[in-house]
Amino acid sequence: MSSTTLSSTLQTGHIGLNVTDLDRSVAFYRRTLGLETMREGTEPDRRFAFLGREGRLVITLWQQSEGTFATGAPGLHHLSFQVDSLEEVRAAEQVLRELGAGFAHDGVVPHGEGTASGGIFFTDPDGIRLEIYTPKGVDETGAEAPTKSAPTCGFF
Repeated sequence: MSSTTLSSTLQTGHIGLNVTDLDRSVAFYRRTLGLETMREGTEPDRRFAFLGREGRLVITLWQQSEGTFATGAPGLHHLSFQVDSLEEVRAAEQVLRELGAGFAHDGVVPHGEGTASGGIFFTDPDGIRLEIYTPKGVDETGAEAPTKSAPTCGFF
């Protein structure tokens, strides 16, 4: 038996999410993340949408679930999206507030005490936990980490 290793080009591909209301979720992700609809399935029992940017698939939404995201069950913890600047995080926060999204913390917070990175932590219409962050500049805001002893992104 030979030993194999994964390619050094391995990276995360698209994200697939089950949603309860495809139209509502498409509108949310398009507005929040600035994605475009690349393809959509409209058969009553097979509704889906592929959302992306500049021809690159980012999120697939599948209307095939009921209820809300079970944060206490094994599986996905949260999805995180990186932007280049604190201004972009704040712009996303404004859009999310207009949409009535729920936030785990008030405003932009650091990932940990004294770290430069941080962002906003919120939920989508189905309760899926999301984060938009920047790797730099949050330390200059004076914001305190919600928990001094643990990473902010791990416990919301």
